[in-house]
Amino acid sequence: MLAGGQVLAQEAAADIGIYLPLVLLIVLAAAFGVFSVLLGPLVGPSRYNKAKTAAYECGIEPSPQPVAGAGRMPVAYYVTAMLFILFDIEMVFLFPYAIAADALGLWGLGAVALFIATFFIADFYVWRRGGLDWN
Repeated sequence: MLAGGQVLAQEAAADIGIYLPLVLLIVLAAAFGVFSVLLGPLVGPSRYNKAKTAAYECGIEPSPQPVAGAGRMPVAYYVTAMLFILFDIEMVFLFPYAIAADALGLWGLGAVALFIATFFIADFYVWRRGGLDWN
């Protein structure tokens, strides 16, 4: 018969055992990263020339960088990127609700409705301010 301490130790070991696949995956990912960083210089190109170190722009000779202020990107590109990120974040928050909608009930529906309403208010604000116009 096992003593009380040994039983608790076995139960704790069994509880920790469920995390073994996660720990192995993290170790495998870290080993792959270290292996890739260490192996890159060994198998990479060893003879460099001007063509190999130059930036490739679809076969066109790369142009020098413009002087500060001469080559600014339009703000519309940044606004589009930010809106894309906002839509991605919305999906990240809505996906768990879609999975557990039955368990959350009316409280979850209200929370998601409030979240979507807040999101659409922000979208309406951007639209009215002209953030979606490309003219």
